[in-house]
Amino acid sequence: MSGELIALIKLYVTLIVCVGVGWGMGAYLPRRLLEWVGQFLFWVGVPVSVLGFVLNVRLDWSVWGAGLVSILAFWGAWGLGELWLAGWGKRWLSPQRGSFLLTSMAGNTGYVGYPVCLFLLGSEYFAWAVVFDLTNTLTGSYGLGVWLAARLGGQGARPWWALVKNPILWSALLALGLYPLPRPDWLNAALQNLAWGVVILSLVLTGVRLGQIQHWGKLKAVWASLGIKMLVVPLLVGLILQLFPLAEPLRLLLVLQSGMPPALATLILTEAYGLESGLTVSAIGLGLGLLLVTLPLWLLLFGRGLF
Repeated sequence: MSGELIALIKLYVTLIVCVGVGWGMGAYLPRRLLEWVGQFLFWVGVPVSVLGFVLNVRLDWSVWGAGLVSILAFWGAWGLGELWLAGWGKRWLSPQRGSFLLTSMAGNTGYVGYPVCLFLLGSEYFAWAVVFDLTNTLTGSYGLGVWLAARLGGQGARPWWALVKNPILWSALLALGLYPLPRPDWLNAALQNLAWGVVILSLVLTGVRLGQIQHWGKLKAVWASLGIKMLVVPLLVGLILQLFPLAEPLRLLLVLQSGMPPALATLILTEAYGLESGLTVSAIGLGLGLLLVTLPLWLLLFGRGLF
């Protein structure tokens, strides 16, 4: 059995166990507690994880190429989503259009993307995964995503104020400011352990959210958004990157990050701006399932295969 196949199996077990635990616990946890956990992750957990990951990777000018790929993938998905809506979603209400666009664009490049990249590719290019996620979060989910959600939703009067007060933005700026400064090893190790704890907690919370689904959104719209986010965009990214002299593992990493399922941020924005929650939650749930199918596909097309 090849190393790639063993790594893929370990990854599947980790994702299924974490999400499955959350799914099983969801029915027994009070809603108030879940809301508190969500708030804790947004205001404390995620900012700490940004610090932990950014301060423990090697950053140089080359890794910012991952940020460029992230921006192009996000905006490319937006364009494809608008084209699909122009052809098949003309009669949709604005909240449904907003949810469709968000789930077509914003990928879970952190809580799912990090373990995927580490399990399958190791730590050599992990800095690229971190920069990809950071760019995706700041300029994508909480940049263009906030603007779209506010424009198409029924709530939220000041979208750019929501971006400015976003703790993830300030955590990223703090991490970049602290990066050149000397720090004790124990602090770096503690922050990294906390960051991985946040990843595990977020996967469990994702399972809890999925276990609480009471109705599924329009499946045609859901599968269309997932087709754009998890098939068309990463395929285009992979084909375009073939034109550049990149190492094979690095090219595969960028393809994997481009093809992550919809992020939890899409649900946060959906709830904050009154978009179509059924479509968003359904896309997150089915996207995690589709990921189990697309990962072997990208390994076969842009990696060394499975055997």
